[in-house]
Amino acid sequence: MIKKSENPKKKIGKDQKPLSEKLNRAKPTKPKLGKASAIPKSAAAATSEQDSDLIYGRHSVIAALENRRQINRIWITQNLRHDPRFYRLLLQAKENGTVIDEVDYQRLDQITHRGNHQGVAAQVSPYEYWELSKLIEQALASDKKAVILAADSITDPQNLGAIIRSGEAMGAQGLVLPQRRAVGITSTVKKVAAGALENFRVARVVNLASALEEFKTAGFWLYGTITNGGKPLHTVKFTEPTVVVVGSEGEGLSLLIQRLCDELVSIPLHGNTSSLNVSVATGMALYEIFRQRWCNTRELVFFEKSKS
Repeated sequence: MIKKSENPKKKIGKDQKPLSEKLNRAKPTKPKLGKASAIPKSAAAATSEQDSDLIYGRHSVIAALENRRQINRIWITQNLRHDPRFYRLLLQAKENGTVIDEVDYQRLDQITHRGNHQGVAAQVSPYEYWELSKLIEQALASDKKAVILAADSITDPQNLGAIIRSGEAMGAQGLVLPQRRAVGITSTVKKVAAGALENFRVARVVNLASALEEFKTAGFWLYGTITNGGKPLHTVKFTEPTVVVVGSEGEGLSLLIQRLCDELVSIPLHGNTSSLNVSVATGMALYEIFRQRWCNTRELVFFEKSKS
């Protein structure tokens, strides 16, 4: 006689509970939402400082002070506060309502996120971009053969700051930036520019192609810089108002911008390195433009002296 197999299911005792109930109990419950806790004053202050428009470094802050830029607050170390380069400027700033805070290097490290502050940082009003039409008008008023830079989608603030510094140092009258897919004037840009922005005009436009068309209408010649295939830079004669158009770090000039340019130029390279950093290439292009004009000026002066 064959016996029936016993039921494999185990009986659940009084102290035992079904597995499903155990699993349900193991599920985490959503926490109840209560009132938001207040942010400590110290944290709120730190957040405010991080969100503000900061400049730091001795050259940048001195340039802002000398040009009477609107400065809300300055953080400076004790030694630097009494430095002759800062003392008089800080007194003037304080008279104009700037708050001067004497702090240590650790506090400055916090404010600048460990940037190279050199013992001083400042909270300034946001950078005010120029209108494109005003930039063109002022450029031509200061020099009939004005030189303007146009940056096509530069995203690295270090490169943009270096381009601005080179542009102002060489004598260019301004820079045009697109609003989309490009870095604007940030604290890092200001730091790398080392005070050059206090004497340099920057316009930001919705459409760079339309802005370049506006330059053409005003009588400017557009020269686009490309890595290969352009006319050698030193063979081009820059005799008219000039816009030097430089491209992004990885992609270079877009095809649309290349088509708008009157001429594409390249810097001949003879080493194994295939390309240059965009800020380095911009500086070299600017030097060649102004070198030609300096040479022409000297030749004109020599010719006039020989006639007399």
